[in-house]
Amino acid sequence: MSRSPRHEKILQLVRENGFMPIEELARLLDVTPQTIRRDINQLCEENLLRRYHGGAALGSSVENEDYVARKGKLQSEKAHIADMIAEHIPDHASLFMSIGTTIEAVAQALTASHKGLRVITNNIHVASIMSANPDFNVLITSGVVRASDGGITGVATLDFINQFKVDYAILGVSGIEPDGSLLDFDYREVRVAQAMMNNARHRYLAADHSKFGRNALVRMGHISEFHAVFTDETPPEPLAKMMVEHNVRLHLAA
Repeated sequence: MSRSPRHEKILQLVRENGFMPIEELARLLDVTPQTIRRDINQLCEENLLRRYHGGAALGSSVENEDYVARKGKLQSEKAHIADMIAEHIPDHASLFMSIGTTIEAVAQALTASHKGLRVITNNIHVASIMSANPDFNVLITSGVVRASDGGITGVATLDFINQFKVDYAILGVSGIEPDGSLLDFDYREVRVAQAMMNNARHRYLAADHSKFGRNALVRMGHISEFHAVFTDETPPEPLAKMMVEHNVRLHLAA
């Protein structure tokens, strides 16, 4: 479901003030404290806020949610985004594919529908999924495997990626700020994503609606650096306007 205007206002107030007491939110939004508590619980489930005694602050900017928990959330939305991206990738194309559960959904969609793809990834789950298609050529980067989610990062990863120039980079992100900043939690992962962006002719961003307004520590880039964004809900108005101004195509999953 789309995020309600009240939820958007709560997120705006928390971003502006750092911490907002429940009673103050109830007064400003003219609802009961019980309603605000329910709203905060829902936003915490999306990892957008963190609840504290008497109020709420932004979710952690330094620690991502557990991989298993992330993989279990918004599965239908991710699958629809993945199917939409697959429609925009031709057979016999070359791809970079990054870390992330949405990117793993894209891997599933491409494996089921495409032929002749050449894939370079730093995600062991993506490599495992796509190598099941005998018509694909899958290359997995060198580097250090992150035990938490199977992501591969490090200097060797960058050296490997910089050997290639591909047709498409399909990347995920942890958070998208209203000003268009793209954020993630691990600077090593960010450097890999930036290398993929720099060595691709077309850059596609895959992000479900929970990424809009989400907090994270490391700047990956700006939404204007992508040719297209694939998501399941219309972005907040300032972000949508910015995408139009920078000719970033918006694709909404049905």
